[in-house]
Amino acid sequence: MSTFGTLFRVTTFGESHCASVGAIIDGCPPGLPLVAQDVQTQLSRRRPGQSNLTTPVRVTGTAVSQRRDEKDLVQLQSGIEHDITLGTPIGLLVRNEDQRPHDYSETDLYPRPSHADWTYLEKYGVKASSGGGRSSARETIGRVAAGAIAEKYLKLAYGIEVVAFVSSVGKVHLPSIVGPPSQVPNDDDDTVEDVLSPEFVALLHTVTRAKVDSHPTRCPHLETAEHMTKRILRAKDASDSIGGTITCVIRGVPPGLGEPVFDKLEAKLAHAMLSIPATKGFEIGSGFRGTQVPGSKHNDAFAVKPDGTMGTKTNWSGGIQGGISNGEDIYFRVAFKSPATISQAQETAQYNGTPGTLSARGRHDPCVVPRAVPIVEAMASLVIMDQVLIQNARKTAASLLPPITTLPPTMIKPPTHHDHAVEDKPTV
Repeated sequence: MSTFGTLFRVTTFGESHCASVGAIIDGCPPGLPLVAQDVQTQLSRRRPGQSNLTTPVRVTGTAVSQRRDEKDLVQLQSGIEHDITLGTPIGLLVRNEDQRPHDYSETDLYPRPSHADWTYLEKYGVKASSGGGRSSARETIGRVAAGAIAEKYLKLAYGIEVVAFVSSVGKVHLPSIVGPPSQVPNDDDDTVEDVLSPEFVALLHTVTRAKVDSHPTRCPHLETAEHMTKRILRAKDASDSIGGTITCVIRGVPPGLGEPVFDKLEAKLAHAMLSIPATKGFEIGSGFRGTQVPGSKHNDAFAVKPDGTMGTKTNWSGGIQGGISNGEDIYFRVAFKSPATISQAQETAQYNGTPGTLSARGRHDPCVVPRAVPIVEAMASLVIMDQVLIQNARKTAASLLPPITTLPPTMIKPPTHHDHAVEDKPTV
């Protein structure tokens, strides 16, 4: 379906070459200050043509045309008056100003290898006449717009920050994300290099969007970013593509978000991330590397922090335990495959099974990860926003009941100094 969320519900609409794309957001709390620029900032970070690392110039014969010129200007249609949300559905619309269906005429005959042309046709019996239809990355405009609204609420109400950045392109990795090549294992040696170095942990605590955007790759580590640039340009020069990963950190999340069984917080985040086009993997906290670390070294011990709150000394869990946020930074990594549509001629088959050669034209990213950063941030914001509303509903319902006096003390959360210190602040 095209709707995501339980209480903060987002429905996106539009195909890659139709008149417009956008979203309907239902469940946004009333009273939120909101103007178009709050949304436009993130849409502008997602738009094509930001550098020579994204959607490239289009070459047809000897003529060279400009890269796709989409301004992606958002129009707020409903749910807002005098720059304040009303609590009613918010309509967002972005017009497709640079429609070029003829760029994709080859796919009238050929399903593009590893693209969604064939599966969409098998599912619906019909498909969009050009581009990727709903499988196109232009569908994510509605997600990014809705995510910008969610993140503004989260920032104002809870001080929550969501920052994503590119952590790898091809085999070029940000230091301390991936270790050296595996050697022949020694079953008697439990020594494991830190899954995350202190430097990387510090990066998670301090990285900002301004720092991320300071380089076209959106990698906040300059030396690594330069190597990523070379790798992307090498793919572009070869009319090929390359994949990568994005790391996202969510800071300031209060404890208690997420459900303990099927709707665990990491499960909701995984659902959100793997719904983004071109994603192929998700890991949270120590992820797959954590399987190499004995429990004695991997466990996150508890301690009281200087502000009186309970927390963990380490954060291999990635801010979530038992499917519920524990108050630490939530961090995860998302894998994006190499873009399926490339400009090289590919031996494949037509829809009728006839072998042939597909030479795709059009405007295609050699690597999608730099532009996918705000999409990851948006989906993370949508998940946290939804869980905040769900948990607030539970807490409010419980607060209307008489105080509990019959349970033993071990079954009730003990008061802390921090509880008294922040009793006037919003809690989940």
